Amino acid sequence: MTISRRDLLDASLVGAATLALRPIVGSAAARAQTPVASQPDTIYKASAIITMDETVPRAEAVAVSGGRVVAVGTLSECESALPSAQVVDLGSSVLMPGFIETHGHTLLSGMSTQPPATYIAPWLVPTWDDIVSLGKKTAAETPKDQSICFFGLDRLLHGHSFPDAKAMDEIFGDHLACMIALSQHQASVTTATLEKLGWVETPPENPVGGTYDRNADGSLTGIANEIPAVLPLIQPVFAALGGNPIQQSAMYAAEMAKVGLTTSSDIGYVGQMLPAYEILTTLPSAPLRFMMYEQTGEATADNPLQSNVDPTMLRKNGVKFWADGSPWLGSIATSFPYLDTEPVKNAGITNLDPGLSAMNYTKEQLDELLDKHAPTGWQIACHANGDLTLDMVLDSMEAALTKYDLLGTDHRWRLEHVGAATLAQLERMASLGIIPTIAVFQMMQWGDLLDGQMYESQYGARWSPTGDALKAGVRQSYHNDGNISRPNPLASARAAVTRMSNSGAVHDIGQAVPIDEALRAITINAAHIMLADDIMGSITPGKLADFVQLSTDPYDVEPVDLVDKVLVEATYLGGRKVDLDEFVAAAGEVDLPGSQGLRQRSPAGCGCGSTRVQML
Repeated sequence: MTISRRDLLDASLVGAATLALRPIVGSAAARAQTPVASQPDTIYKASAIITMDETVPRAEAVAVSGGRVVAVGTLSECESALPSAQVVDLGSSVLMPGFIETHGHTLLSGMSTQPPATYIAPWLVPTWDDIVSLGKKTAAETPKDQSICFFGLDRLLHGHSFPDAKAMDEIFGDHLACMIALSQHQASVTTATLEKLGWVETPPENPVGGTYDRNADGSLTGIANEIPAVLPLIQPVFAALGGNPIQQSAMYAAEMAKVGLTTSSDIGYVGQMLPAYEILTTLPSAPLRFMMYEQTGEATADNPLQSNVDPTMLRKNGVKFWADGSPWLGSIATSFPYLDTEPVKNAGITNLDPGLSAMNYTKEQLDELLDKHAPTGWQIACHANGDLTLDMVLDSMEAALTKYDLLGTDHRWRLEHVGAATLAQLERMASLGIIPTIAVFQMMQWGDLLDGQMYESQYGARWSPTGDALKAGVRQSYHNDGNISRPNPLASARAAVTRMSNSGAVHDIGQAVPIDEALRAITINAAHIMLADDIMGSITPGKLADFVQLSTDPYDVEPVDLVDKVLVEATYLGGRKVDLDEFVAAAGEVDLPGSQGLRQRSPAGCGCGSTRVQML
């Protein structure tokens, strides 16, 4: 029997709502489970309310009761609907539906970017020399019993090869220390870390799906490739790092709220994360709702989420797998080769035309995976960047949808990133009911390299093909992918409309979309791919009262000014204005025993990575 997606989701929500209270250990955590006071009936009046609802696209006021929208229209109409409500006049500000991150990794992003971890992404620490200087300074200031983690080295944008253990020792001395790639596919450690692991004298075999670089005598260089090899290598560093993972994640969630986000997925979820997400969604003034996509490799992947938390705050939507890897490391399957250029050499990409060898699965393995998960009714999400990857995944998805009588149903299977997707592939997605969420940030951050330095311009310039997605008729959405880029939905919208990279260069203006399409991609279309357009994504009676307050109407500025002139002033969750200071302070009081185990499970996350399966 094939279970429908909606049946399974409804069952999961009912189970979460009716489960007996399961307290989280620790007195602060128990206090975090205490519900906050309900928001009194309120009418918000603004210079404009952009509803993203085609039936009433603009309004003067919105009435909120019990965390839901009850009326949208003129102030008089809202006062008639809620005659006893307080009226809050927002003056010249504009309200929109809260923005939605369709492909996030909040918990692990916090752990890898917030202190005591050190975030060295190119937009913060621009050059390799800067990284070395910061590393030496950090080593001098860090006690010997505390480890050091630098996250965010990008070989393309920093223009430097990955350091081996000898180079790491020159920076960090005898500290336990690691450096993790921004893509999360690669890491290196100091000799002290290798000694802690016992790997200097007895180096391990390569794990399935990963490799350790070796010297001529077979000893380790200190560099690991792919998640299965990276995680064991850096484990001693994260075990000794210290800090409070809950507060780190709360700080990152606060950064997401500051750019207007009110909902996010975790699209690399494993069950060990559940207690932390329960706390993040029940702390005072919690700013984000979360929807989980569990990794298919987990034993519990097909099970409902067992939690007492309000399912509008925390729920499970589906399962996720990685069909290929990262363009920045040469691990995606494309029909076109890399160019033999200095940036490609800096990235360590030696196989310029890997073809299907870059896939994480054979066709038979993909079919087997979908045979396992398609009948369960969960929404299925698949990471796929290369065009050859997409061909194989679409073949397998079409076969599974046909086999299990899901064609023509509202299954909403997802494809993540789709950097090299062709128009024909996007049209095929539309015909199959498969929805892409587009990694516009890839074009923003790496567009100048993609276009003519990594690939021929005919392939690289159209990367993140938003215009072709519009032509194909798919309901496109955008995402920032956790710590791999700076979360900012309006920046994604600007890039989709202007096709400008961060440098200001324009890449294939033919892929540009109208501003309305870009704003839909971060609101109602984002809600659609998250199976939540019935409760969020537009300011519509009956939906959750999740809003973002903007300084300026985004339709009234030039697209290039969407970030600089349209400022996020506040967010509202369930009609209540979010207090980020209260939220972060409360997170700092939480003691979650065992939370350090989160570090040992997946410290860097899997935002753009993969668990690589060797080709047979």
